[in-house]
Amino acid sequence: MHRVLVLVIVVACAAGCSDSGTSNSALSALSAPSAASQVTDTFSGTVDVGGLDMHPFTIAIANQPVNVTLTAAGPPSSIFMGLGVGSPASDGTCSLFSNAAVVVQPGTGPHLSGTIVAGSYCVAVFDVGNQAAPVDYAVIVVHY
Repeated sequence: MHRVLVLVIVVACAAGCSDSGTSNSALSALSAPSAASQVTDTFSGTVDVGGLDMHPFTIAIANQPVNVTLTAAGPPSSIFMGLGVGSPASDGTCSLFSNAAVVVQPGTGPHLSGTIVAGSYCVAVFDVGNQAAPVDYAVIVVHY
């Protein structure tokens, strides 16, 4: 009797524990996209005094991390700039989301981060009232 029980356990484990090279579809649906599907958009431009400069980007995979970083701005290099994410309007402007705009200095870490549904968006860099001359900038948007 003990030999039959041991044999049944070994056979059950061998059948259930084997790696057949296929993945469980429920687990596949929960896994994060591969690093290959990650996109880094790099934008640069110039913001005039009192102005705003925007660039469109597209989110292909919903509910994945989105990070926006103002990597450079100046002169002067320590200037505070507005940075925001919104929806591109039909007239070519960027309608910023109320909860997705900050005043920041250039840096290395994300200034804005979160998740967003798939679709068309825009990133904007703008004067917050402290510019005396046009400011050049660079911004990156990392998303899926």
